[in-house]
Amino acid sequence: MTATPPLELAALTTDEAAAIAASPPTCVLLPVGSVEPHGPHLPLDTDTRIGLEACRIACERLRAEGVPTFVAPPVHYGVTNYAAGFPGALSVPAATLTAFLRAVAEGLLADGWSHVSLVNNHLEPAHDAAVRAAIAGAAPGRASVSCPLTRRWGRTLSDEFKRGNCHAGRYETSLALAAGLAVRASASSLPSIATSLSDGIRAGKTTFAEMGLDRAYTGAPAEASAVEGAALYEKLAEMIATEALEGLAASGHARRAP
Repeated sequence: MTATPPLELAALTTDEAAAIAASPPTCVLLPVGSVEPHGPHLPLDTDTRIGLEACRIACERLRAEGVPTFVAPPVHYGVTNYAAGFPGALSVPAATLTAFLRAVAEGLLADGWSHVSLVNNHLEPAHDAAVRAAIAGAAPGRASVSCPLTRRWGRTLSDEFKRGNCHAGRYETSLALAAGLAVRASASSLPSIATSLSDGIRAGKTTFAEMGLDRAYTGAPAEASAVEGAALYEKLAEMIATEALEGLAASGHARRAP
């Protein structure tokens, strides 16, 4: 084992994984994303890639706090009913996602990892509910969900995010730029759209099309910047690390000295 282990869980050998998990506290971050349209300018796997980048930064934070942490291979598919009708929208039933995530989380805990955090940056309510259902019944502090849909973390993010017009807008396009995603040049010429997804959901609308989002985006992608994205990642990493540390404390795992 090298002095500085890789961030990716999958890069470990079985012997290395066993040795690390046997010396708590430890943590595994599991990004849960989606395959769905993000306007004409962002890739279909944007939510997954955002989650991976946030997890990598949070992983370093947790290691600095004395908690050996690794990023598990992501779950790419989720509940994407709001994107129905757009090419590239690949949705799975909520119950299927819940059962799959529960099996993965239980497998990691059975391997001896102290804490598993499901990290969700696909903000469809039914998807978030399915993710949270996966850890229902877990022992106190053994598992958590990190998602900016909660008021605790959502209020720390950008104004566009808080307004709800942030699907492939300035918020997500900034995160994409900061993570080095292939953002199409069309982003700079897309008009700003003020439609709030959260308002539309509260009004009972069930698809982007019903909300009038005929290009599967809302917000202001032309205003995005990598600098803003980097600042947002620091907020997302703080969310992930805090949820994990609180979980470890609740389960009685003391941190090692950094």
